Amino acid sequence: MTKEDFIYMGIDLHKETHTAVIIDCYNQKLGEITFPSRPADFPKLVAKVKKCNTEGKTVVFGLENAYGYGRALAVWLIDKGYLVKGVNTAISHRQAKHRGAMYRKSDSGDAEAIALATLNMLDKLPDACPNDAYWSLGQLVHRRDNIMKQRTRLVNQLHEQLHIAYPSYKQFFNDISRPTALYFWEHYPSRKYLKDIEDLRAELVPVSHNCCSTKTCERILNAVVGDKVKDIKYQEERDMVTLSIVRDLQHYNKELDIADKMLEKMYKDLNCTLTTIPGVNLITAVKILSEIGDIKRFGNANKLAQFAGIAPLHLSSSGKGKDMATKQGNRRLQATIYFLAIQMIQVSSKGTPRHPTFRAYYEKHKAEGKTSQQALICISRRSISIIYGMLKSGTEYRMPAMESAGEK
Repeated sequence: MTKEDFIYMGIDLHKETHTAVIIDCYNQKLGEITFPSRPADFPKLVAKVKKCNTEGKTVVFGLENAYGYGRALAVWLIDKGYLVKGVNTAISHRQAKHRGAMYRKSDSGDAEAIALATLNMLDKLPDACPNDAYWSLGQLVHRRDNIMKQRTRLVNQLHEQLHIAYPSYKQFFNDISRPTALYFWEHYPSRKYLKDIEDLRAELVPVSHNCCSTKTCERILNAVVGDKVKDIKYQEERDMVTLSIVRDLQHYNKELDIADKMLEKMYKDLNCTLTTIPGVNLITAVKILSEIGDIKRFGNANKLAQFAGIAPLHLSSSGKGKDMATKQGNRRLQATIYFLAIQMIQVSSKGTPRHPTFRAYYEKHKAEGKTSQQALICISRRSISIIYGMLKSGTEYRMPAMESAGEK
């Protein structure tokens, strides 16, 4: 089928209403409709399509946010047997800017830009595939990210309070948000609550699983004495702030533990093998899975690379050019793969690379004159091919055999 056999509908999705614009293959506007974003009103969209589609052509729906506000519509359209494409925001925005200097942002204009992007990139756009498992995984990953942000904010606030109450607090615990440390701050928010060595040890030993010895308690008390902190007014008020932060941290630690267990369960249910790649832990794997979704919606690794915005963009003029990182694509997936590439080429203090093959690949591109960033983009692109193959076939990662000195 050619592009003349389709008509194209771009839909600008919002929380309360959706706006749709229909165009033909010649970019002629056939109709427009704004309808509520509840499933009960979705048949209005189909009725509008049938009214405008006088020649009975196949309809292609382009959705800019098929996994957010538009997920319910995408599921409904797919169940009805329609072809639904996911349109990246950067692509539709570029189409909108190319419409001319008189373009003014509006829901109608955005929907028309999405329809135009669907027309121009029909073969390159991935099919919208709002699978319940991957959608739920994405929701859980985003929730975990939010928990981590809140937790980091609270840890920074706790650092501020401890710097006043215990200037040498970093000598106590390497991580002030660990259970033993939180127990200490909860029961000793300032030095006036401290007991002698034996009483302190009797409290901390069970909490720390026998890690806090008498020597550790001595180090804590000696550091407190050495700080020579003077007693100041309103210490109880500041202690209340510390205790409040500790309670919040304990709450978020429990929520983080629950989220991690749920993510581990979902990862096993999806029968994924990405954690067999060196440097890919459970959290990295579920982040990749949640952004990619069902691998079946990508025909090949090139389409997945374009979706992630990892395929190097070659810019040239007069025979001279260079590869640049593109700003299009899924930025969260792009960042995850890029930082994975950084881990792949890391070398230990003993000079042993984490992944010898990728390290050699990196050094090869550096020797060819590429910058570190360009070489990392190339590694990211190769990683995408590996991830695509593993998800497609369900196989585990196999470390490539290194060539010997005599082999080419």
